[in-house]
Amino acid sequence: MGVMNKFMSFLGLQEEEEIVEREPIHREEDEYEPAPVDNRKNQRANVVSIHSQKNVKVVLYEPRSYDEAQEIADHLRSHRTVVINLQRVRNDQAMKIIDFLSGTVYALGGGISKIGGNIFMCTPDTVEIQGSITEILGDDADYNRMR
Repeated sequence: MGVMNKFMSFLGLQEEEEIVEREPIHREEDEYEPAPVDNRKNQRANVVSIHSQKNVKVVLYEPRSYDEAQEIADHLRSHRTVVINLQRVRNDQAMKIIDFLSGTVYALGGGISKIGGNIFMCTPDTVEIQGSITEILGDDADYNRMR
């Protein structure tokens, strides 16, 4: 505070400034304070979309030629499960389609399973396949008796 301010305060022309002293806050040692953790690295691995189960689609596809294999692959890239019925395609075309889709599924980290005679299921990496139907179909005599 300058001399002029003190004189003005003495005459009552200026109000005195209040000096407020703040006491330092002492933390008790008993308080538990977790150590800061950098969650940025673990956050990506633990992020699960709440809406991931909302838009689950299974696409049924019955291609007529090899040209339609790319459309099936596009569905897989969009994280959709595709069930493919190859009964209306010649055997050489069916083999080409399965070869193409096997490569696509491998590149995307998904899976492909035979679920019937010339019927396959291709799944993206977000879908896990459990169990096997091929064991039932492997024994043709028992399978035909059940029908």
